[in-house]
Amino acid sequence: MGKQGSPRSARPILQNTNSLFRTKDYHIRSCSDSLGASTDPSIGRRILGGDNYWNSKVVLLHGLKDNSGKFTPCKGVYVGKKHTWFGRNVKPIAFILVLMASLFLLDSLMVSVFGSINLQGSSPTIPSDAHEDDNVVSIHEERPTVQMYGRLLKLASMVLAEKEFKQDSLNFWNEPYHHASKWKPCADKKYRTTPGKPDKSNGYIMVSANGGLNQQRVAICNAVAVASLLNATLVLPKFLYSNVWKDPSQFGDIYQEDYFMRILKDDIDIVKELPPHLKPLDIEAMGTLITDADIVKEAKPDDYITSVLPLLLQNRVVHFLGFGNRLGFDPLPPHLQRLRCKCNFHALKFVLKIQKVGSLLIKRIKKYYAAPRQLDKQLLGDFAPGISPKQHNIARGPSRYLALHLRFEEDMVAYSLCDFGGGDYEKKELEAYRDVHFPLLIERLKNSKPVSPVELRKLGRCPLTPEEAALVLAALGFKPETYIYLAGSQIYGGSSRMQPFTSLYPNLVTKETLLTSSELAPFKNFSSQLAALDFIACATSDVFAMTDSGSQLSSLVSGFRTYYGDGHAPTLRPNKKRLAAILSENRTIGWNTFEDRVRKMIEEGQRVQLRGSGRSIYRQPRCPECMCRS
Repeated sequence: MGKQGSPRSARPILQNTNSLFRTKDYHIRSCSDSLGASTDPSIGRRILGGDNYWNSKVVLLHGLKDNSGKFTPCKGVYVGKKHTWFGRNVKPIAFILVLMASLFLLDSLMVSVFGSINLQGSSPTIPSDAHEDDNVVSIHEERPTVQMYGRLLKLASMVLAEKEFKQDSLNFWNEPYHHASKWKPCADKKYRTTPGKPDKSNGYIMVSANGGLNQQRVAICNAVAVASLLNATLVLPKFLYSNVWKDPSQFGDIYQEDYFMRILKDDIDIVKELPPHLKPLDIEAMGTLITDADIVKEAKPDDYITSVLPLLLQNRVVHFLGFGNRLGFDPLPPHLQRLRCKCNFHALKFVLKIQKVGSLLIKRIKKYYAAPRQLDKQLLGDFAPGISPKQHNIARGPSRYLALHLRFEEDMVAYSLCDFGGGDYEKKELEAYRDVHFPLLIERLKNSKPVSPVELRKLGRCPLTPEEAALVLAALGFKPETYIYLAGSQIYGGSSRMQPFTSLYPNLVTKETLLTSSELAPFKNFSSQLAALDFIACATSDVFAMTDSGSQLSSLVSGFRTYYGDGHAPTLRPNKKRLAAILSENRTIGWNTFEDRVRKMIEEGQRVQLRGSGRSIYRQPRCPECMCRS
């Protein structure tokens, strides 16, 4: 393991599943280092009580049964005469035996201590000052490995071992449809039919957005469209502090304010704060504070014109509080759709601090032979990695990687009401979590007909487990040596859940294993800024795999890859309902059949299609308002 503060190479989280996702062992290690602990770089952790102990036992004891008084084959240990030598040295020998026994017991004790510690994050090497909320270190009693598809896992392991040194027959590293490259970004293009800014503003729109990084991003661009619709001036959006996210970050901590204002200056007026004469106003008392309860979800333009515009004209300012998904996608005038795309794909650039560390993160994962792509430049700016010397590339590791957004956090698992094979303990734990965090769900369940976990799975409503994600990747032909970047850090169940995945794909890395504690320190307690690093790593990956198409991160990342990928940024989208039907035959289905069905499912999700009516323009920008077909 590298020293604290030193750059880390792109190494897997583990090679030994017994050490998976364990909590910090720095204090324990500092005591054991003086005991001759050895380092195994392939595992990425110290192995206490290494070969030195056993070698010393052989050197000290070999030949003690030989009474000849000569040197034994283990040269350097003289046995001496039967009584005199042994009599003189009986105390040192006894002391050495006791010491060896103590060291052996200490080694066993440490292994048992490590085995009883579970990390609900994704890395055993999280820096000591890593973020406490997004990278939660939790201590639980040791749980057995949970496997729901043991037979398929064994088949996958055998097939992957056979294919390890064979050339790929199917290549999911590339987009399967070449005409995807015909669609080019053009949301920032000027059109003569696009209405310009009004001569006079109707007032000021304030927005305090809730949620995390990705929900806030959507709220910002929706606010830009609403400001244009109402001929209003937009005050730079604020972010609400949430007890869930616990992040005090504001717009300027994540995005470049002046760049944002400059890119949109021809479309709307944006100011950093209200003018002095409006600041003292009690907006709530005036009745111009608009919460999510005051405006319907996916509202249409007419809703804003009839209910919001009169308030704006009367009071010169309105304040949207929350603003979660409060503007629908259709029907909407083309110039407003285009403005949304321009905001999301062009105006919102991460601040230099995030770009710099994001670039460092990518450099730790992979090497670069070619010039940076448009996708890299947009997300990383001047920090986009350039062409590196070939000899440098060879020493650095993989040239490509797959990013996986595995939505298997405790809140999502509990809310789903599904069964994940963890037995009574897991059921009781998730019930207790629901009682505390989802009281409204509990009340709704009391007044509705229950749906069985089996039926929920058939309907495709259950989050994919790490085991299911691994089986999908294996069916697609990704080899065991594939480097996989895992976004997020709160996998429910820790090592017991991740073991099936890492048994097939051991080269698993996260931002916590790739960056040092000092590099992560500026992001401590800023979950949205940490999420921005995951966004960068996922969007710039060679392949992006999602397990939940409804996730905001997955939706925005896949949209970015469509918009800037030039037809060379494949995204894998499993259909959970279809996959559940395939996996329901796990006791009898042959591997070849399993492969064929999974591959067809993924290929259908990769078809080049225009955005459908009502679909998110952030996720599916392939439409005339956002992209141009060459």
